[in-house]
Amino acid sequence: MTGSDPATRIDLDGRARRTRRSRHAMVAAMVELVGEGVLRPTAQQVAERAGVGIRTVFRHFKDMDTLLAQIDARLREELEPLLGAPSPEGSVAERARGMVRQRALFFERIAPYKRSANLQRFASPFLQERHQQMVRQQRELLRLWLPELAEAPPELEQGLDLVTSFAAWDRLRTDQRLGVERARAALERMVLVLTREL
Repeated sequence: MTGSDPATRIDLDGRARRTRRSRHAMVAAMVELVGEGVLRPTAQQVAERAGVGIRTVFRHFKDMDTLLAQIDARLREELEPLLGAPSPEGSVAERARGMVRQRALFFERIAPYKRSANLQRFASPFLQERHQQMVRQQRELLRLWLPELAEAPPELEQGLDLVTSFAAWDRLRTDQRLGVERARAALERMVLVLTREL
């Protein structure tokens, strides 16, 4: 039987479809498990949730960064709209409040995935690069919300970059155990104090 034989093509096509379905199910399982708070899902947990055999998981998990990239792509498709580019209108205080609202919403939605990524980041070149991309993106959005920073002392921008980071939000939510609204109010207060200089 040659590769051009119709039965062989059908068999290969079927195998490729099953492979894609399995990989899609495993990506969905990882997203669901992490979203539920399981920050480092085991292969067994993924297999059970995806409805595939444990050997299938290990076969697909050989290249972890490829799997992480697929999970990241799926999450970005859902979450990128939460970071739409702002229209810098209104007073500095109004724009500062808008930025805080946007970040609180975004950070709260990505929190389990970012915590999971942070646990694995130093063993994954892909996650290291994605972390740096997120830091750059947040800094660029800060400058869009507050274009006055171009004329401000650099230390002010660095301070605002820090207090509006995911690390600061996560500390408020986890270490300081604040609810979403209290964390947002604390972040807003810090930002408003810092932006009085603009």
